[in-house]
Amino acid sequence: MPMPNTIFEEMYGALYAHYGPQNWWPGETGLEMMVGAVLTQNTNWKNVDKAIANLKRAGVLSFEALYSLSHDELAELIRPAGYYNVKAKRLKNLLRMIMEEYDGDLQQLLDDGPDSARSNLLAVNGIGEETADSILLYGAGHAIFVVDAYTHRVFSRHNLLEEECGYGEVQERFMDNLVADAALFNEYHALIVKVAKEYCKKNTSLCEQCPLFKFL
Repeated sequence: MPMPNTIFEEMYGALYAHYGPQNWWPGETGLEMMVGAVLTQNTNWKNVDKAIANLKRAGVLSFEALYSLSHDELAELIRPAGYYNVKAKRLKNLLRMIMEEYDGDLQQLLDDGPDSARSNLLAVNGIGEETADSILLYGAGHAIFVVDAYTHRVFSRHNLLEEECGYGEVQERFMDNLVADAALFNEYHALIVKVAKEYCKKNTSLCEQCPLFKFL
């Protein structure tokens, strides 16, 4: 199925031509990816990587082992990710939901329909839309576009999003203008993060060097 010829598609093409594939998500298993999605809140991936390495060294990067850890034990292991007490609580809440709704089988969550899985994820205290959709896209392979602050920054500066757009409205804008394809959504989100960090910075815009300059 051909992609609709929209400015969203053209901007994707420009980013892909400039950067090439980004090979997201950095995780070896669905569980590692899910843990990373929670830990990456309000920090960078280098810190998350250190926390996941701690879990691996401790031999607890399995559902059963993580579920059995106490809050304090888990918090200490994920300390490098920052906000470790808050994130330990969120992880425990998420693991508890999987135990209650999916008999402790993460694969059942990943195999669930996107609407049902998203509803269950969003019911977990501490799991917001971006984290839930990251799990659904990168872990389960559902064609759900992940929105973050970078998305809003880049596309509002190109007058394709209004400043007051909420998460759902931004997500809908992308999904209405692109073919529903998990691989495309995966790559596009990663490319947006890349261009925002390098050119479309929070306090500085390097517009003339940016691969999206022609779309201004």
